[in-house]
Amino acid sequence: MAELTSETRAAWHAQRLREIIPQLYDRAPGFRRRMDAAGLKPGDIQTPADLAALPVLRKDDLIALQRADPPFGGLLGAAPGDLRRIFQSPGPIYEPEPKVADYWRWAPALRAAGFEPGDIVLNAFGYHLTPAGAMFEEALLAIGCTVVPGGIGNQEQQAEAVRALGISGYVGLPSYLKALIEKAEALGGGHLPSGWPLRRAFVTAEPLPPSLRALLNDYGLVVRQGYGTAECGNLGYECEAQNGWHVPDDALVQICDLNTGQPLPPGQTGEVVVTLFNPDYALVRFGVGDLSALNVEPCACGRTSDRLVGWQGRVGDAVKVRGMFLHPRQVAEVVARFPEIRAHQAVITRVEHRDELALRVVLAEGADPGSLGERLQAEARDALKFRLDIEVVPAEALPPGSPPLRDERKWD
Repeated sequence: MAELTSETRAAWHAQRLREIIPQLYDRAPGFRRRMDAAGLKPGDIQTPADLAALPVLRKDDLIALQRADPPFGGLLGAAPGDLRRIFQSPGPIYEPEPKVADYWRWAPALRAAGFEPGDIVLNAFGYHLTPAGAMFEEALLAIGCTVVPGGIGNQEQQAEAVRALGISGYVGLPSYLKALIEKAEALGGGHLPSGWPLRRAFVTAEPLPPSLRALLNDYGLVVRQGYGTAECGNLGYECEAQNGWHVPDDALVQICDLNTGQPLPPGQTGEVVVTLFNPDYALVRFGVGDLSALNVEPCACGRTSDRLVGWQGRVGDAVKVRGMFLHPRQVAEVVARFPEIRAHQAVITRVEHRDELALRVVLAEGADPGSLGERLQAEARDALKFRLDIEVVPAEALPPGSPPLRDERKWD
């Protein structure tokens, strides 16, 4: 869709709400229950301001709904067999993908980053269960790009493919892009191969600190970043001005007070709360758990949309590690399978622009560590989709009250 002007955007959002809310009320029983519990009928939602009467639905609520009413918590407005794909993200949370072109709406963000028809693009997002790989492939195909489905891993093969195929674009984690370039340099005897074609990158799912952006720019790369979630897809993207993330017109993004759920004025920090105009899946007043603020000042690029000022932290206990959310309870569920562990703490650090995840454990008296590390790593890979470094520590290193998850990363 063409970008709306600031004068027509609010009216268009109100029109779409008046269309979508009755459809979801009729087709998604879980959404009907939410509305009824709040004492609301579809006619009560006429404008974005009216949404404040509906309590925010958060990620943990979504997990509970799906467990109670599998697989989608009653929020799906279509038959599961009519979907194109079904994904599973940590939580677990199941995400539907209806048969809609560029369902996750990333194509406008990639166009703003300079991707064009005919570009050959390496997609280095994961394709296994989680939606990132597929969502960006759909967006690239919608633009007319040729996609190389790289996923995560096999860096030597990917570096060779960049050279051999003339791959000019990249989508994926910024840390993985750095590692890929370093692999190419190593294969080239310490220098990038002659005629290295990669020139443009769109990165998301983890922070892009200024030092890493500068390092990537030094390789001749134009790097733009975006912001979104597995449930919602595109919620913001950079333009050439690199001054915040433009909110796409086809998503209603509000910044809301953490306690009351009421929308906050521009410039104030609160939770990112999203309503999608999607008749197939009732993501209405969905709190993604991230903190940000809105900038409504004109952008130098000429776009009229509001901008998110950036990521300012998390609402709850979950944190993003290598582009995926990690919940403390997920770690606790894995550790509970090992009676020889008395206490534990997951620790996240950042080394050379890459997240590292370690698990500190205190053993029960008389327990033999034996093959504990290998067994625990195997369980973590299956249940968490993360590789854990295991460290056995004395009891005094984890006194009672120690947080189950400790984020020691520095973003300088």
